[in-house]
Amino acid sequence: MILTGWGLMQIWRLSPGFGLRQSIWIAASLGGLYLLSGKPFLLEVFRRYKYLWLAGGFALTALTFIIGTYPGGVGPRLWLGFLGVYLQPTEPLKMLLIVYLAAYLADLRLQRLGLLQWIMPTLVVLSASLLILFAQRDLGTATLFILIFTFIVYFATGRKRLLFYSLIVILLAGTLGYQLFDVIRVRVDAWVNPWLDPSGRSYQVVQSVIAIASGGLFGRGPGLGSPGIIPVAHSDFIFSAIAEETGLVGVIGNLTIIAILFSRGFAAALHSTDVYRRNLAAGISIYLVIQSIFIIGGNLRLLPLSGVTLPFISYGGSSLVTGFIGIWILMTISEQSTRQTVTSIWVEPYMITGSLILAGIAAAALTAGWWSLIRSDNLTQRVDNPRRVIAERYVKRGSLVDRTGNPINISNGVPGDFIREYRVPNLSATTGYSHPVYGLGGLEQSYDEYLRGIKGNPSMLVWSSQMLYGQPPDGLDIRLSLDLRMQENLNTGMEGKTGAGILMNAATGEILAISSTPGFDPTTLEENWLEWSLSDESPLLNRVTQGTYPPGTAVIPFILSSQTETVRLPSSPEETVFEEFGCSLDPGGSPGWSSALIAGCPGTVFNVLDRIQDNKLEDIFRYAGFFDQPDLTLPQAKANSLTELDVEKTITGTGGIKVSPLQMVLAASAVSSNGVRPAPRIAVAVNTPAQGWVILPSGQSSQVFSTNGINNVGNLLNDGESPFWHTTSTIPTNEGKIHWFVGGTLPDWLGTPLALVIVTEEGSAEAATEAGLFLLRSVLEQ
Repeated sequence: MILTGWGLMQIWRLSPGFGLRQSIWIAASLGGLYLLSGKPFLLEVFRRYKYLWLAGGFALTALTFIIGTYPGGVGPRLWLGFLGVYLQPTEPLKMLLIVYLAAYLADLRLQRLGLLQWIMPTLVVLSASLLILFAQRDLGTATLFILIFTFIVYFATGRKRLLFYSLIVILLAGTLGYQLFDVIRVRVDAWVNPWLDPSGRSYQVVQSVIAIASGGLFGRGPGLGSPGIIPVAHSDFIFSAIAEETGLVGVIGNLTIIAILFSRGFAAALHSTDVYRRNLAAGISIYLVIQSIFIIGGNLRLLPLSGVTLPFISYGGSSLVTGFIGIWILMTISEQSTRQTVTSIWVEPYMITGSLILAGIAAAALTAGWWSLIRSDNLTQRVDNPRRVIAERYVKRGSLVDRTGNPINISNGVPGDFIREYRVPNLSATTGYSHPVYGLGGLEQSYDEYLRGIKGNPSMLVWSSQMLYGQPPDGLDIRLSLDLRMQENLNTGMEGKTGAGILMNAATGEILAISSTPGFDPTTLEENWLEWSLSDESPLLNRVTQGTYPPGTAVIPFILSSQTETVRLPSSPEETVFEEFGCSLDPGGSPGWSSALIAGCPGTVFNVLDRIQDNKLEDIFRYAGFFDQPDLTLPQAKANSLTELDVEKTITGTGGIKVSPLQMVLAASAVSSNGVRPAPRIAVAVNTPAQGWVILPSGQSSQVFSTNGINNVGNLLNDGESPFWHTTSTIPTNEGKIHWFVGGTLPDWLGTPLALVIVTEEGSAEAATEAGLFLLRSVLEQ
């Protein structure tokens, strides 16, 4: 009655319509149990007319081939329906098979017949059952029939090899079914590796284990959580729904009740008055517990999905009535049993079977613990977990704001209807998105735990919110280092270009403005995802961190900075062109060193390398950080491996090494901050309820260039008009020309030291330089 009541409560919670139907079936089952009570003679009637009962079960099952239906409209036609009442004949057929086997084996004089002689009729019956079930493609019930037959015959004979034979038959049947029937193939594939198609054919299995993981140790609470996400949760996946609401504690309690029911049934069998009742009680106990393990194992991905019901708990009138008839038989046999010590029967088969069943129950408990405790965080954080989206409609997600508190990404609305707004769509490649279908991206993903409120809030508040409401507390706001005024200037400079731009505080590593173009608008993800995913322009890519480009002559500031002494050069460069590679900008008629290096003339860069001592590019690139992965919580391209570089190929951009704009701006920051390369920062602080704004940790800065080297940059890359240094580089590639602008404030600048990098994948070097100079001047004016 605990199992029945538990199931009824869960069905009402998942589907009130089915809850009403189940209530009616429970009333009918209780009425039948009352009418059957006190009539033990009916067991002898079952025994006497065993062939008639079994033939009736076969006839009802066979009728499904002619007038079978599916209550849901489209599906396997395994039911017989009349006036809205549906019967699944395979449910009573299980009970009738048990009655037949118990009576047949008890009526034989086993000592006078060989194994083949007395087992042949039962094999014929089993074969007929399996043929019908295979024709219906109901492999789960067919497997259950094989196991029921095997264990009852094992109890009668004690021959252990029967267990091995049945295992072989099940494997062969499964292999044959896998080859012949698509529904069985889908279930087996979903069991072997559900992660290959989590939103398609494996959707039920994946959502089932996510539901169990969401329950954790104590569950979401009665009526809380979202178990209804799983299709047919009131029937095939009701165990997962129970696990989500009551957690591992409820799962173990449920399995314990099933184990107690099994052990009490076996006790009634061992103390029964005759062989017929012993076989009958043992068979019913095996039927109830194996069917429970089958469906629970399918929910836990311990076994393939079987399509059978969870006795007394799942919705289903046929299963419920059959289960109550089985309980009546067990109660009747138990009432008639003797309470004497068992000495006259061979108990080894019962001991071995009991051990196997309890091992199966223990395996289910351990698997549930694996999903709900060990894998809980990984599963609940999956982007295909709809519970996150449902929770965010009721719990306000934290905001992303700029350094002065201006909102960037913010949730508006009322509980139950919160909507994520993106105030600065141009920043979406960096700040990211939180979408019910496409999950999380950018900073929304990197700082999701803070924004969802499960990190940064007091542990007791998080725990109590989860316990009481099945949801986390309100999310926390994250303050970014971005300055929307500078961001607007960068957006203006990058307008109409394909590329990336990043402006950094060279002393602290704080990113003040960042741009990846073309970008995307997160509010239209659903309409444009496929187009954007396949587009050659890659608007979903963050070119600042994930884009990589050959550096070419843009490395000249770092070549100069890496020197420990002042670079001494003749009055003018010998040449500006290297083979067919010319300058990025026009350096003028007779350019000096400064104008030629600023213009990105590769011949001049080679002149510099020839006249300095420390000209090994591997060391220079290592100082610049081009072999390091920047410590920033955003998706990034893989850093270069330390390798020997070819000078000509590297300077002309034809070598294999590439760097990201983020790596380039960190190296440029070291030039503008007296040789110290900072650790990048974009998320600066989190607003906690207990302490207010708390500074988030950042990486370590490092001294990479000398003072003399920095002075070289100031002397050679200063155009004399503004307090900053800069250079431009153009690299021909198979896809077109790449243009770099790299610059920053001079080391003696008294204000905030800045570094700026712009890279464009089309257009001209002049346009990239114009955009860079425009942004530096506008920032200095602010």
